[in-house]
Amino acid sequence: MKKNKLDTVRLENVNITDKFWKQYIDLVDDVILPFQWNLINDKVDGAEKSYCIQNFRIAAGEEAGKHQGMVFQDTDVAKWLEAVAYSLAKTKNPELETLADQAIDLIAKAQAKDGYINTYYQITGETRWENLFEGHELYTAGHMIEAAVAYYEATGKDKFLKVVSKFADYIDTVFGRAEGKLQGYPGHPEIELALMKLYYATEQKQYLELAYYFVTERGQEPSYFLQEKGKKDNKFIFPEFKDFDLDYAQAHLPMEKQETAEGHAVRAVYLYSAMAELAYEKQDEMMLKQCERLWENIVRKRMYITGSIGSASYGERFTSDYDLPNNTNYSESCATIGLAMFSNRMFQITKDGKYMDIVEKALYNTLLAGLSVDGKHFFYVNPLEMIPDVVNKNPTMNHVKTTRQLWFGVACCPPNIARTLASISNYSYACDKKTLYINLFIASAIKTEILGEEISITLHANYPESGNIRLTIHNEMLNRQPYTIALRQPSFSKNIVVKVNGKCVDYIYDKGYVYITREWRKKDEIEIELDVDFRFVYSNAKVRDNIGKVSLMKGPWVYCLEEEDNGKYLSSIRINPKFQVEKIYNNSMLDGVLCAKLKGERIQYDDISNLLYIEEKPRYIDDTFTAIPYCFWNNRSEGEMIVWMHEK
Repeated sequence: MKKNKLDTVRLENVNITDKFWKQYIDLVDDVILPFQWNLINDKVDGAEKSYCIQNFRIAAGEEAGKHQGMVFQDTDVAKWLEAVAYSLAKTKNPELETLADQAIDLIAKAQAKDGYINTYYQITGETRWENLFEGHELYTAGHMIEAAVAYYEATGKDKFLKVVSKFADYIDTVFGRAEGKLQGYPGHPEIELALMKLYYATEQKQYLELAYYFVTERGQEPSYFLQEKGKKDNKFIFPEFKDFDLDYAQAHLPMEKQETAEGHAVRAVYLYSAMAELAYEKQDEMMLKQCERLWENIVRKRMYITGSIGSASYGERFTSDYDLPNNTNYSESCATIGLAMFSNRMFQITKDGKYMDIVEKALYNTLLAGLSVDGKHFFYVNPLEMIPDVVNKNPTMNHVKTTRQLWFGVACCPPNIARTLASISNYSYACDKKTLYINLFIASAIKTEILGEEISITLHANYPESGNIRLTIHNEMLNRQPYTIALRQPSFSKNIVVKVNGKCVDYIYDKGYVYITREWRKKDEIEIELDVDFRFVYSNAKVRDNIGKVSLMKGPWVYCLEEEDNGKYLSSIRINPKFQVEKIYNNSMLDGVLCAKLKGERIQYDDISNLLYIEEKPRYIDDTFTAIPYCFWNNRSEGEMIVWMHEK
């Protein structure tokens, strides 16, 4: 493979002005981060306690007490700090930075002399590294490392970076193939991709090699996990882990032999994200092909139309190809974020637009569905069908919530959503020495360096309501060198019109991107028109749950029906796709949401017998229905919801 991986545009060089996305990003800065700080300090009435900061105070010797919460509770503050870092990179906020510095000081004070940090093991006195399958020690370390790198890059302060570097150096003395080291690896991958970030920040090659070790040792025989005390003695931190085989942790085979995405969905995509970067840095063609094989298995056979993954609640995991139930699925918010991370890394290496198509699908649908429009309530699980009466009374569906929650005992999703929204521009743009890639059509002003000079461009868009995208060039090269702007043509847009200064131009099309190369001048304008009309989409007929059903999309948006607009018994509705979809606006949500008016029919329940079984066919009546973008569902009231509608 060529050594020309794309770079992201630095967060401070992107000013997002997009009507749709800015309201969420402002929520992160103004609402979510202060709110989550209070949450991890247990200062929000009615929310489940985090115990996160309290645990660090105990570990640091500032107060007495016992550890409370999960073994990975430390990650609440780690992901919060990472989100703060991304926010500070864009906008200075002395008050928020002071809070972050206080948290970092506390973490540094809690750190053991040898560099170890984990409040669960430090407070309880449980033996370190004895239960890698369940213990989450390396997972927690990974989130600490990611947060520290982000904070260093945003503020230039290196205290936290030094803390995690010492921790990583200690881990490097513990694990590896050398005599006297543990030949283990994390049950929950995360540290692998974190070590890659630490390697890029410090240029210390031992972090790269440690990450490579963790990935390549995974799944080797004899299995490390089967030799651990928990497995041998049948004693588990989490009782359900007794039912999980090695595939749950992607350790059933060496990575080069795994051809399907298996096990816990978050673990899988975090691991694959690291594999992609390692494949590039090591120039390991086989590993890169393996990443592509696994990615293809996910998106072609195991992914929901909303970009979510994880069909089964028990184990939060992948199941089998085409098994995509809509009402009992898990579809964890973190898993969608992990899929976007994996896809983005694959794009940066291959420059193939198919990967950004999935990033866009995940971000516009499941990521935002996990967050309420007030910024203070969250979904951990993201179903595609909801009947509250059933969910509330069926114990097999107790993982599904009928309304968003303030917080969770396992709170990985809320801060993960926050850090993703705060760094959304990392997905929007990418560049190499002579090309700027426009990946997501989020209105913004950007500055970056091309051919050794700074360029400044503004992107104007109201996407995906409109497919008209316009870019304005604000300066020109002093040395008059031509450079390239690459514009993604989403796979759903079968047609594209490209103009420069009002005139159609020649371009090169390659793997989902339109490449325009010229000597750009000040005030040059590029205009593209994408096809973002409403369209009906069907599942592969092997997806049994969706046979005879149809979904509605506009651009990357998936639409759904809600009880709020359409009444109960949504599953009795049959949509007629022969009728044109009508655009309507709902001004009661945010600043107005583009909805859709559909025609079809529904069962007339008023004249249905009370008998459970009858020999008469139900009577259907013509009706019209309102669909809203899936990302906004459950923001008005608790009620039924469906994405996949029966087709007339």
